[in-house]
Amino acid sequence: MTKTNTRPAAPQLTRSTLWLMTIAAGMVVANNYYNQPLLVKIADTFQVPEAQAGIVAMLSQVGYAIGLLFIIPLGDMLRRKRLILIDFVLIILSLLLAAYAPNIYTLMAASLLIGATCVVPQLFVPMAAHLAKPEERGKAVGTVMSGLLVGILFSRTLSGFVGEHLGWRAMFLIAAGLMLVLWVALYFLLPEIHPEFKGNYKSLMKSLLHLFRTEPVLRLASARGALSFACFGGFWTTLVFLLEGPPFFKGSDVAGAFGLVGAGGAIMASVMGRLSDRFDTRYIQMATLVMIILAYVVFGSFSYSILMLVVGVILLDLGLQGSHISNQTLIFSLDPAARNRLNTVYMFTYFMGGATGTILATQAWQLWRWSGVVLVGLFFSSLALAVHLLFSGKVRKAL
Repeated sequence: MTKTNTRPAAPQLTRSTLWLMTIAAGMVVANNYYNQPLLVKIADTFQVPEAQAGIVAMLSQVGYAIGLLFIIPLGDMLRRKRLILIDFVLIILSLLLAAYAPNIYTLMAASLLIGATCVVPQLFVPMAAHLAKPEERGKAVGTVMSGLLVGILFSRTLSGFVGEHLGWRAMFLIAAGLMLVLWVALYFLLPEIHPEFKGNYKSLMKSLLHLFRTEPVLRLASARGALSFACFGGFWTTLVFLLEGPPFFKGSDVAGAFGLVGAGGAIMASVMGRLSDRFDTRYIQMATLVMIILAYVVFGSFSYSILMLVVGVILLDLGLQGSHISNQTLIFSLDPAARNRLNTVYMFTYFMGGATGTILATQAWQLWRWSGVVLVGLFFSSLALAVHLLFSGKVRKAL
């Protein structure tokens, strides 16, 4: 059996530490999304169909899920800062492999490795929850999540611009340099947290199944998160295909600029965290999932209008972040000693949902163009709301 050991009190969550984790979360997670506005250019470089280039984006999300499953649980067993710094070395090597990939298959492998190593933000989120006061946990989680979401969305803007003017390979070289600078900052400024879990790696991994079986809140949050992120991944992967063709005929820089729109909404993540501290999450979930459905209604009805696509992006990002932060605030309240493992289960299913949405939307684009993408998004968003309505009351009664 596993057992826990009481360690000296963890350091307090200072404003500077919170900002460091927030900025770092955004910079690291961005590595997973640089490829999305560049897919057309990647397809042109290697002379492959757009659907095959889309696999590059899908594999980065699959890799992220793999890293979540096998690396993040170690945050409950190993010293957090040391684990983060070692992982950064692997991130830099993976980015360099992508930059110098001689063919599409090497780039696919590099994307899988980038995803698997760039899971550091999912060590920062439970770290913020661990260091924060209980009454400020939602706010702390929301702040780090705002950095993560801004990183996801600004990554597209940056890579779209770089790809248009310097080529897609330059983006991965720049990313590797940024990660080296960030490693130095974390080495000197990030506090250390000692683990409480005292079992071995095998028992650590077995405990993931135990948590999933015994925590109905975790199961429901994971299902809602996976279905919501499927909508998000499907849209952002195929947006560049829509904008490259009629009636827009825009380049990767314009597709990436849509990230600026979503980033404005992502900054509201800390507000969503405060709402999760104060209000019943059932109603927050209902409102945010409806926003995702409305976003796809807008995408389907006004696909010819840049302005209405912007409106849809705002609805999609606000809905996703509100649902996601509410889910995480709930699961972090379950077991303080297992926060990294709780986050592992949740985020593993979350990114498998994103990968599923990405590949299905890419294939739908190949077969039915934008109408197929919209149908995929409406299916997943409606299913997320149905799951919430059917099971949230039952889970609440079971607590």
